[in-house]
Amino acid sequence: MNDRLRLVALGEQPADLILKNGKIVDVFTESVFEGDVAIVDGYIAAVGSYDNAKEIIDVQGQYIAPGLINAHCHVESSMATPEAYVKEELRWGVTTLITDPHEIANVMGTDGIHYMLQAGSHMPINYYVEAPSCVPATPFEHSGCIMHAAEMAELLSDAGVLGLGEMMNVPGVLMGDAEVMKKLKTYQEAGRVIDGHAPCVTGKQLQGYISAGIDTDHESISWDEAKEKLRSGLAVLVREGSACHNLKAIIEGAVKENAATSRMAFCTDDKHLADIKNEGTIRHSIQLASELGMKVEKAIAIGSLNAARIYGLKDLGAVATGYQADLVVFNNLEELIPSYVFHKGQDAWKLAIKETWIEPGKMLRGSVNIGGEITAASFGLEHFDADKTYSVIEMVPGEIYTERGAISGADIPSALAKNELCLIAVVERHHATGNIGLGLIRGYGIRNGAAATTVGHDSHNLLVVGTNPENMVVAVHALQMCQGGYTLVENGEVVDTLPLDICGLMSSIAGDILSEKLEKISNRAYAMGVSPWFDPFISLSFMALPVIPKLRITDIGLFDAENFKFIS
Repeated sequence: MNDRLRLVALGEQPADLILKNGKIVDVFTESVFEGDVAIVDGYIAAVGSYDNAKEIIDVQGQYIAPGLINAHCHVESSMATPEAYVKEELRWGVTTLITDPHEIANVMGTDGIHYMLQAGSHMPINYYVEAPSCVPATPFEHSGCIMHAAEMAELLSDAGVLGLGEMMNVPGVLMGDAEVMKKLKTYQEAGRVIDGHAPCVTGKQLQGYISAGIDTDHESISWDEAKEKLRSGLAVLVREGSACHNLKAIIEGAVKENAATSRMAFCTDDKHLADIKNEGTIRHSIQLASELGMKVEKAIAIGSLNAARIYGLKDLGAVATGYQADLVVFNNLEELIPSYVFHKGQDAWKLAIKETWIEPGKMLRGSVNIGGEITAASFGLEHFDADKTYSVIEMVPGEIYTERGAISGADIPSALAKNELCLIAVVERHHATGNIGLGLIRGYGIRNGAAATTVGHDSHNLLVVGTNPENMVVAVHALQMCQGGYTLVENGEVVDTLPLDICGLMSSIAGDILSEKLEKISNRAYAMGVSPWFDPFISLSFMALPVIPKLRITDIGLFDAENFKFIS
């Protein structure tokens, strides 16, 4: 108990800071009222009429809301360091991040997790980690590291570790896999939140999955799916990222049915830095929800208080006495442009500028280690017989789940020549095994070239897609040379490359420069024919994730993610 809060609330002592003449966004009653906010020692001492303070900021009738909470994100997916990522989140009013560093963990294990914690937690933001539960996500691919239950237990001692990250191994949970159950039990007994990952899981399987101690899910793509999960006791994290745009379907359903939303929060999962820079994350979700007919105060509650309650962060998420003074002052409730952002009662923007960055160290560099020589024969049409029928990954506009198509081997050459189809391959890049999984994909749209990335969820092998083997080889060699990143090849020539020097996932360059480079390479990809329905690289990266239905590809081969088996 801080006695200064009581004395300031009673008007007997001066506050450290008063935000004067504000309109308070009350997330408890989902309404707005006029008042001042008195802050002491990083906490809100009182809300009402106050004048006595060491510093007074007159917000002149602007809206004082709780700092926003991104309930589930992978910082690595921004391609920026934690420091650069945090600056953009703060700029748009996010003061709490609940992150899952399983991207870097799949490359570098606990060394990567500790780097992310160190680099994020020194910034003026509440930086929490959900310990990655599935490294690798499945046994159907090769990742850089394997993390067992014993290592997961050791992470509990870190104050920044909030709970267990998304449990993607649904079959492992349903079948009671010993290692999976040990991880769940360890975090459940510690009283920590356990994130789920249950795309399209329904009925008895959903009930069995939840019974293992799962608390949240961020994979719903429809209101019906979200509603079943809510009714089953899960908290639903409504996702709106660069590749996954699920908010509209879920919020429209909730608004239409006037549904209770106390167990819903907003998250991005994966979002590019350039997209965050342009529109923010949770602020963008609130704005979209409001445009879809949801009361804006309710949307703000979803983006703050609800997330805090779901994750047991008792002193976050509201503008009220006793809550941490994490606040965002918006110009109005339509544009939602922040005028100020405070973390523990201090100007977060000024603090962020002053912070120095943590050096990643040599261990997190030089992670592209490909075995054997990659030639056109590695991806050649000789792998396909004319008298056989082959499965095709069918990309779905605006989504990361896929459908399953088919094509005769005899028709593959002409389909490639007409740019109706692409070759897709995953090259193992951690242990020089020489593994290459080869398949076919429709819908990506690239013409006369190739795109490649070392960001390939979740094991982050080298993923390449192209209209012919020759272009694909050039793209793979380009990423070998720069030790990871994004690259584009057109007519056999490299036309753009964005190196990602930290584990082949993130860039150590400044955020502004990174955003410009990301925008440049993405625009070039669109000019080469990549469908506007997809983010050229984020959407591509999910084609290697074998826990999302229906069809995927790993370094071992084409994978049926519904039945969890390879397709010969």
